[in-house]
Amino acid sequence: MRNAPPRLERISDYVDYYAATTPSAPAASLDGEVVTYSELKSRVDACALALIACGVEKGDRVATLSPPCPDFLVVFLATATVGGIWLGLNPRYKFLEYAYVVGDAKPKVLFARTNIDGRDYRRDVAALSEDAEYLTSLVVLSDGPEPTCDHLNYGRFIAKGDSISMESLMKRREQTSGTDAALLVYTSGTTGRPKGALLPHRGLVTCCEVQSHHWKAEPTRILNFLPINHVGCVGDISSFILMNGGCNVFMEKFDPGKSLEMIEKERVTIWGGIPTTIQMCLEHPDSDQYDLSSIQLIAWSGAAASRSLIERMRKITPNLSVSYGLTESVGSVTYAQVGASSDVLSSTIGIPASAFEFRIMTPEGREAIAGEMGEIQLRGDFLMLGYFNRPDETSAAIDKEGWLHTGDLGKMRADGNVELAGRMKEMFKSGGYNVYPREIEMVLEEHPGTAMAAVLGVEDHLYGEVGHAFIVPAPGQDYSTEEISLYCRERLANYKVPKGFTVESSLPLLPIGKIDKSALRARLSTLESQAVDS
Repeated sequence: MRNAPPRLERISDYVDYYAATTPSAPAASLDGEVVTYSELKSRVDACALALIACGVEKGDRVATLSPPCPDFLVVFLATATVGGIWLGLNPRYKFLEYAYVVGDAKPKVLFARTNIDGRDYRRDVAALSEDAEYLTSLVVLSDGPEPTCDHLNYGRFIAKGDSISMESLMKRREQTSGTDAALLVYTSGTTGRPKGALLPHRGLVTCCEVQSHHWKAEPTRILNFLPINHVGCVGDISSFILMNGGCNVFMEKFDPGKSLEMIEKERVTIWGGIPTTIQMCLEHPDSDQYDLSSIQLIAWSGAAASRSLIERMRKITPNLSVSYGLTESVGSVTYAQVGASSDVLSSTIGIPASAFEFRIMTPEGREAIAGEMGEIQLRGDFLMLGYFNRPDETSAAIDKEGWLHTGDLGKMRADGNVELAGRMKEMFKSGGYNVYPREIEMVLEEHPGTAMAAVLGVEDHLYGEVGHAFIVPAPGQDYSTEEISLYCRERLANYKVPKGFTVESSLPLLPIGKIDKSALRARLSTLESQAVDS
């Protein structure tokens, strides 16, 4: 097996390291086209020079609208190496979601693909740039015709870097430290408004170093189809692979059959993701026709895997593992021992990594003993630096002693593994995505025919959890659930759209006037029982 990767100060430093030590090794691939580490360095340097030419200073934000692909990786690493802060935009967003995030982050440069999976983004991209005084350059990730004279195609953008010397680039790198933010990831809260978590170079390096200790494969080749606005794509996969000198096998859109084909063709060694995607692959009618013998490890996070799924995965390889982390922790902080029992893999999130400070605190404010429920809390210099321009919310998340309050409930078992019991907040996970009911409720309440709305997360066989909405129509209004579903689909990414709707004449309220969601959950159980009986 390969020796442990070196610990470098910045995540972007690994580009130069492997370009010098293994220049011909594959760093990324897409549809059979391979980018070596030598080529990756050339592309990152060229993009970095152009960013400097476009006026990107230390701490400036650079946004990218793209599916997972080598272009995104180059822009992220180039931004990070010059001290900028990169953020990804999910192609599944609707315009209002883009507008909020871009308006909050105020990037100096926006890179965008104008056509993704048949969707034309030209109008959205143009609208994002209108009256945005903070945006100095809009770069189309294509060498094709430019939509307007105000936009640069990527070739013209790169040419701007010809005026910048390599000495200037090296100086900018020297001015960037491991304590600086490299990545801005937007994550929602109970208010429904996303907030940007500032993730430092040292957090990415530390978490990838820990993950390298737990998850090993030679060579390191992972199928990467996660959205680029997710820490799982940029940190857990892309940065982890970079640290290990491996290859990002990109797939721009998840497809079960295509995934199986890519695993076989590209000789993928680590099958990572969330249980939903793995289950969809294994339930594909032709799954038995693919050669998956290259798989050395299957690892997942973001949701629990059923015992039946675990046993199916075990037939591919005995090396299975589950981990737990969140955006604010930059990466995973607990890991199940590779090859652990089905009980551990299905009912726990593994053992806290020794590199991190980890504790479970009871509501009374004392550290929980084994078997006692409490909030998972984390501490260390690997954590996020804070929420972008949100000091109050940062203070609420990270206390004066430096402990991050995750809002997740768990308990430590006698064997050292942690059971994740649920979330203190209302957030639920659908297909591995964090979904926040309040964000959906705000959209529902904006409909002129809605008087009141409440959303709950309910169990789902495929996605783990999905949303169910209770709606009270405004007086005199009468609309169908099909209409309100379409309304949501026009304004929300599809994984946020409730899969079930119930129209009520009123919703139960607590004495203080808030919606009683416990009563609503009981009401939903009654409705489900009635459906079964009928």
